[in-house]
Amino acid sequence: MKLAGILNLVLLIIIGGSHVHGQSFSVKSPDKKISVSIGNNEKLTYSVSFEGRTIVDTSKLGFELKDEKKMDGDFIVLKQETNTTKESWAPVVKSKRATVLNYFSELKLELKEKSGLERRMDLFVRAYNDGIAIRYKLYRGEKITSRGITRELTAFTIPSDPKAWIVEYRGGYSSSQEAEYIEHNLSYLTEKSIAGLPLLMDYGNNCWVAITEANIDNYSGFYIGTDGSANHLTTKLVPIPGEPENGVKVRFNDDIVTPWRVLMIGETPGTLIESEIIQNLNEPCAIKDPSWIKPGKSSWDNWWSGDVKMEMPVIKKYIDLASQMNWEYMLVDWKWYGKFNCPEADITKSDPQLDMPEIIRYAKSKNVRILVWLYSSDVNRNSAYKEVFPLYKKWGIAGVKIDFMDRDDQEMVNWYHDIIKCAAENQLLVVFHGAYKPDGIIRTYPNMITREGVMGNEYYNFSNKMSPEHNVKLAFTRMLAGQMDYTPGGFLNVTKQEFKNQRPTVVSNTRAAELSKFVIYESPLTIVCDHPDHIVNQPGADFLKIVPTTWDNIKYLGGYPGEYIALAKQKGDTWYLGVMNNSIRKEVEIKLDFLAAGNYEMEVWADSPESDIKPKELQRRKEIVKNGETLKINMAKNGGFVSVIRENKPKKN
Repeated sequence: MKLAGILNLVLLIIIGGSHVHGQSFSVKSPDKKISVSIGNNEKLTYSVSFEGRTIVDTSKLGFELKDEKKMDGDFIVLKQETNTTKESWAPVVKSKRATVLNYFSELKLELKEKSGLERRMDLFVRAYNDGIAIRYKLYRGEKITSRGITRELTAFTIPSDPKAWIVEYRGGYSSSQEAEYIEHNLSYLTEKSIAGLPLLMDYGNNCWVAITEANIDNYSGFYIGTDGSANHLTTKLVPIPGEPENGVKVRFNDDIVTPWRVLMIGETPGTLIESEIIQNLNEPCAIKDPSWIKPGKSSWDNWWSGDVKMEMPVIKKYIDLASQMNWEYMLVDWKWYGKFNCPEADITKSDPQLDMPEIIRYAKSKNVRILVWLYSSDVNRNSAYKEVFPLYKKWGIAGVKIDFMDRDDQEMVNWYHDIIKCAAENQLLVVFHGAYKPDGIIRTYPNMITREGVMGNEYYNFSNKMSPEHNVKLAFTRMLAGQMDYTPGGFLNVTKQEFKNQRPTVVSNTRAAELSKFVIYESPLTIVCDHPDHIVNQPGADFLKIVPTTWDNIKYLGGYPGEYIALAKQKGDTWYLGVMNNSIRKEVEIKLDFLAAGNYEMEVWADSPESDIKPKELQRRKEIVKNGETLKINMAKNGGFVSVIRENKPKKN
């Protein structure tokens, strides 16, 4: 061979090197502590390390598709791209911060099968300082018809057997996602498990990991099981309604991008609680002018707080509560339009005993806006929402609470998006109950302001499952996914021994613990559960008048799942401190190193020495504190603590 020919061959090998079978690729977080490796050998795989420690061992990637060969390897790399993005953005609704840093390194691989149909797939990998995320793009098929994903092969091979906090849905995929997180070793899971997200793991030696997902659109929700081997976690997608367990989970006619598979990673669970990775993995705000979106608190005329009748005087009493407490909203709950979840239901008019124009007028006179409850089937029937949402805007309704979806298959996910977009077009806030977990869509559509998908305060009414341990765990588990409409504010506080299911509902934690939920739990629209007579002029009501629902900053100050949680959140130049305890009385130390230099006045609502047996009792005081001091906080069984910390400015003469 001539020298020129040899040089040309070498040049072709260099240029075409990305087409060589059996390559490895990697991407690291900006701080270099997290590394993701992609293997493109016979199978497409990935692994993840944190500070040199493997947290996900070599694990599968790819898909099984109906009437197609597996799509999990035998790829050539058509193109490789790497880039680093560092940008800041301001959320319309400030769940944790006034400004969010979106800082990541990304690897994109464009893949094509070497043989057969030579199908295409792109793989995206992002590495943040607080986690990693992986997603795929699949292309339309050769035939002019839909393709069907029967199984996503994304796996998580977890080394050893870490402690995990697992929520299981034993009744199957159709659920309201309202269950307890139970502490197990990860090996507790089996191939039959349907474990919800987020899934939190403590690897020990300063390593915490949570698995969840972000940016779910035109796709199925994702659960965790195993392949029968210990700690070989698998992705379980929800079948399309009517399909068997091994049937089609996702149909697509055109190119499709999957949700992000997310690993939140940090040295402490606080890194995960403070993380904004879920919102960062969603697109920027799609609403041209979102200035009408107003967070706040709402009263709620609900069955929980007693024998509440759907009558004008009752509704006006709850409007008065919102007005007295400086809350922005009042939620008119079920039965306001009479029959529901049936063909006779008419969500365009109120029941005869109600005068909706008068309700809205009266609320406006009190500087309160009205939210209304709707049953999901009544919203969906004959696409009623397309007619009703413009009508509600005309009435002056501020938003809708839609209930009882209890699904997250592809059809339901798309329905959520249709509802949210139509609501945005008509300047309506959306609250989903009977809902699947958040995925960060609040960044793109901030009118999707909160949702349930949590075992919250309503369970005190009909269940014995509620416990202070559960309430503490929520901050480390479910809340990692985002906004959580727990409906706090139960002011009929009783001891565990006094607790029973009844109406009006009682809660088995102290008043201070109940107040702490307003700082700790993330919900830009916070719906308060209790009756006006139980709140007005009661100990702690003054705190509910002033505590915000959105924040400029967040600091994790300590805790452990099921033991206690301590968070500080900032609004303007004021800090709010919330601490929640489990069922064992304890003293915790909180260092005030999040404060700037200077002296501050701290106003306190805390458990009293008698709160173990008198859980409604609050201890109120003011004291002067400064940066770097250590607070010693004594909490009762099932107790808590809140304070407001303001700069102590000298008084002018």
